[in-house]
Amino acid sequence: MSKIDESKEFIPVRIAVLTVSDTRGIAEDKSGAALVEMIEAAGHVVADRKIVTDDRALIRDMLAAWIADAGVDVVISTGGTGLTGRDVTVEAHRDVYEKEIDAFGTVFTIVSMQKIGTSAVQSRATGGVAGGTYLFALPGSTGACRDAWTEILQYQLDYRHRPCNFVEIMPRLEEHKRRK
Repeated sequence: MSKIDESKEFIPVRIAVLTVSDTRGIAEDKSGAALVEMIEAAGHVVADRKIVTDDRALIRDMLAAWIADAGVDVVISTGGTGLTGRDVTVEAHRDVYEKEIDAFGTVFTIVSMQKIGTSAVQSRATGGVAGGTYLFALPGSTGACRDAWTEILQYQLDYRHRPCNFVEIMPRLEEHKRRK
């Protein structure tokens, strides 16, 4: 079973938070605020925080900017993962992914099923990697963000987590670019 190896040193990662919403400003952004609070409480650094509207190009451009920014290791977006016509966050994420982390959505669904039952099928949470940066798209509800963080991301973004974690393979995410 997974555990934290206290003999290893914690390595903070730099995480950007993106809220996707047509109606929320920073004052009303409860899910983004919850992510910021959990990221900082875990000892990580909030590298940036933005809000953009439900526009695929705007979301994609923000993700691409953070992927190109050496000061960002991880991007977590909240909102726009549902089934309505304005929900385009997943498509924007997939526009920039080099590799999708298929099991992230599956594990998120399992976690969600324990909390909200079959309503979990309405989420299209996703994860991927691009330019050495991890990207995760979460639903816009504060509860879903808390569940994703406390059940998945807080462990996978902790270098001390065993048997394995995302942080320990960060240096190898772009090793294909070094090969000849």
